[in-house]
Amino acid sequence: MPDSVVTRFAPSPTGFLHIGGARTALFNWLYAKKHGGKMLLRIEDTDRERSTEAAIAAILDGLRWLELGWDGEVIYQFARAARHREVAEQLLADGKAYRCYATAEELAAMREKARAEGRTRLYDGMWRDRDPATAPSDVKPTIRLRAPQTGETVIEDQVQGRVVWQNENLDDLVLLRGDGNPTYMLAVVVDDHDMGVTHVIRGDDHLINAARQKQIYDAMGWALPSMSHIPLIHGPDGSKLSKRHGALGVDAYRAMGYLPAALRNYLVRLGWSHGDQEIFSTEEMIAAFDLASVGRAAARFDFAKLENLNGHYIRHTDDQSLVKMFEDVLDHVPGRNELKAKLNDTTRAQLLKAMPALKERAKTLIELIDAAHFIFADRPLELDPKAQALLTQENRKLIGQLHSALEKVETWSGTATEAALRAFAEENSLKLGAVAQPLRAALTGRTTSPGIFEVLDVLGRQETLGRLDDQSTT
Repeated sequence: MPDSVVTRFAPSPTGFLHIGGARTALFNWLYAKKHGGKMLLRIEDTDRERSTEAAIAAILDGLRWLELGWDGEVIYQFARAARHREVAEQLLADGKAYRCYATAEELAAMREKARAEGRTRLYDGMWRDRDPATAPSDVKPTIRLRAPQTGETVIEDQVQGRVVWQNENLDDLVLLRGDGNPTYMLAVVVDDHDMGVTHVIRGDDHLINAARQKQIYDAMGWALPSMSHIPLIHGPDGSKLSKRHGALGVDAYRAMGYLPAALRNYLVRLGWSHGDQEIFSTEEMIAAFDLASVGRAAARFDFAKLENLNGHYIRHTDDQSLVKMFEDVLDHVPGRNELKAKLNDTTRAQLLKAMPALKERAKTLIELIDAAHFIFADRPLELDPKAQALLTQENRKLIGQLHSALEKVETWSGTATEAALRAFAEENSLKLGAVAQPLRAALTGRTTSPGIFEVLDVLGRQETLGRLDDQSTT
């Protein structure tokens, strides 16, 4: 292994940071951290029509939210186009590349003929050895690599094993287009070389690119980085991951209330394993991660598993941090501005007090927000249909009696209100549940909530008695 490991994450800014990209970034980050190296970030923005500033911002924001920091400045591929052209010109000068004057019509005919004959090499090399003096004057030439036509191109992949291509099946690939713009294949190789990248870890959809890129490395006399092509993520049914399976942007997972630590933990186990261990702290992940344990088969995305893991992380996160996360996620969930406006010192203190009960049941921060609804509800409470049905005339009379019983509690606490409610139930020959359910409906507007004694404790004396007053009839 080189003295210093350098990995890179190189997304194209044509959309959000999707879940597969996030896992690629995580694997690169973990490998660099484990070996005391660096992970660089390169934005591959050479597709000028499809690259957008919004997508770049979403990628950077997604990485920051996942807490996958990169080393040094962000590198923008398009800004290095002059350097890419310089390498193409050098290959041309060294006789390792040539100018191709084939017209669009000639290339289309070549491709059609090759496909009809079942050949994977689509370009027939028509300008490989032709004298440029015979070139048509109205065609802007491309520059093509003079690729080897016999023998093999071999990649010793850390995940896929030894991968071999017969050179007779590979094209003389285009390095520089007719308009002078470098191709993706050339740009990637030049950038990885110039950035000192020692390990390329990316999706196995790039495996065929590795063969073409190795030929550029060989032509330049550059050392090939270690290659690892990781399996793609599929849906639960084994088909290509789609939006209904979870092929969403990282920002969507944030808005759905997932914790960055939970998503990192879930992603690391998609295609990589370490014995039977499912839950990893960041430190454990870094210590255990290795490329040898990345499987070759496509990983399957499972929302239920992610939810359960997220629930585990919520339960094991300290209450103060969860209040902060609760507040932060409101910025990313549509229609939650009203709730954000209600956050103040009082409601934050109530939220903190309620958190031990709230977090026991919640699998996402959204579920946590919904369960905390009773803290922020406006008076008089809007009752949901089940609570409405429960608060019959008879039960509203009961609420009035409970108001009188709770009014007598001098030092308000969960314990004191519990004692008062139990005493009331006993005196009136009622089961505690017959008292607790109407009380819950009157205090929260719903029939489900944290434990009723926690609700009483969190709301406090004044708010509790006020809400009971709203719903009671004497």
